[in-house]
Amino acid sequence: MIRPVLTVLTGLLALPALLPAAAMAEEVAYSEEYSRCLEASGGVTMDMIDCMSDEHQRWDARLNAAYKAANAASPERQKALQAAQRAWIKYRDANCEYYYDPDGGSDARIAANSCMLTMTAERATELMRLAP
Repeated sequence: MIRPVLTVLTGLLALPALLPAAAMAEEVAYSEEYSRCLEASGGVTMDMIDCMSDEHQRWDARLNAAYKAANAASPERQKALQAAQRAWIKYRDANCEYYYDPDGGSDARIAANSCMLTMTAERATELMRLAP
């Protein structure tokens, strides 16, 4: 009984090495402007959200540029990327909307905005790696 469990666990531990880099969480480096803005916010919710919004705009521009670069492929690959991107946008929006709990107060607003920023930056980084 223990031997099959160990075999499964060993296989699961090796899984990350078998997955393509794009399937794993992307490492994101946020801008210095973002770091300075958050520090200057003093923990004030609206100021923090403004910082996240500005950084999200920077990453959204990178996302769009990376999508265009990655989309310079065969028509079949373009169609596949378009379908994946549309599904990703729906998922990101639904996932981050969940964080915006109407009963969660200012923490929920920060969590939802942070979700949008993080997911957009990770997807942009992923698409940058896919571009030829």
